[in-house]
Amino acid sequence: MKVRVVHGFSNKTRLQILESLAEGEKTVTEIVTAVQGNQSNISQHLACLKGCGLIRKRTQGKFGYYSLRNETVRDLLRSFGDLTLEIGRESACCEHHIEGE
Repeated sequence: MKVRVVHGFSNKTRLQILESLAEGEKTVTEIVTAVQGNQSNISQHLACLKGCGLIRKRTQGKFGYYSLRNETVRDLLRSFGDLTLEIGRESACCEHHIEGE
């Protein structure tokens, strides 16, 4: 189960989506604009994030509204940010293993 959760955080676009949703609930169109992606790609990542249990979808009329599952996900994003600042350049040795950067 932990691997599924970590998988949700393991992609640059998914992280951008999560960070966008940390600001509040958004539609797909708003997310596409926020992360400057294309709708098809963003929809696939949203499905992944939903499948990983990190986000929720609420449907109202013809629109779907996405949000973070809970404050724990928001706290994890904050912790990843703090850890990134703390580690800084030490993580450079990992660059050749990271997709999408």
